[in-house]
Amino acid sequence: MRRFLLQNFLYSLIFLLFVSCKTYRLTDVKSVSNSEKTVENLYFSSNEDYVYKCQMDIYKNHVSGILIIKKLNDATHRVVLTSDFGNKLIDFEISGENFKLNYVLADLDKKIVINFLKNDFQQLLKQKYPVSESFENEKSKIYLSKLDKKQYYLFFNKENGLLNQIIYAKNNKEKIDFTFEAKKHIFADSLNLQHKDFKINIKLFQITETE
Repeated sequence: MRRFLLQNFLYSLIFLLFVSCKTYRLTDVKSVSNSEKTVENLYFSSNEDYVYKCQMDIYKNHVSGILIIKKLNDATHRVVLTSDFGNKLIDFEISGENFKLNYVLADLDKKIVINFLKNDFQQLLKQKYPVSESFENEKSKIYLSKLDKKQYYLFFNKENGLLNQIIYAKNNKEKIDFTFEAKKHIFADSLNLQHKDFKINIKLFQITETE
């Protein structure tokens, strides 16, 4: 059964490569002067382990397991995904520039899968963002960060100052929507990662919380 699900996962990724994504534009916001030069996503900045229940929906397939994220140093995190029964599926170390694959289950050892995970976690674990423009609406302060052809829109709740959403776009096309729920600035209680050019959704739910 697990092999069947993994094969369907691969076929779905290949098929969905051809799905287009929409141009992203902010709506119902006003431009404000830049009060911040840099903003940060601190949800994975602690040296403690981040342990989540992981649910992935890929096209019509559902895969679940345990995801562990560990900060190794200022630039690098280690990410381990296991099955619900504790069998390791993939283990890698990642930074903004580097990717080291420590282990991958044979059924997952496909270039398209590795690239998909590499890109998603490089975006998720990115911490510092230089601010290009600032906006606000009724609920959020919004910061736009531009890096080459990439754009990041970071939404911070006005009431508690917590980061609750990152929109990642490339060439002005929306790629990934990261939505967070949190009570602390260094730990997200849950994360919803929604691809816009694939029918891929990853949900993380807190198992253990950092201090």
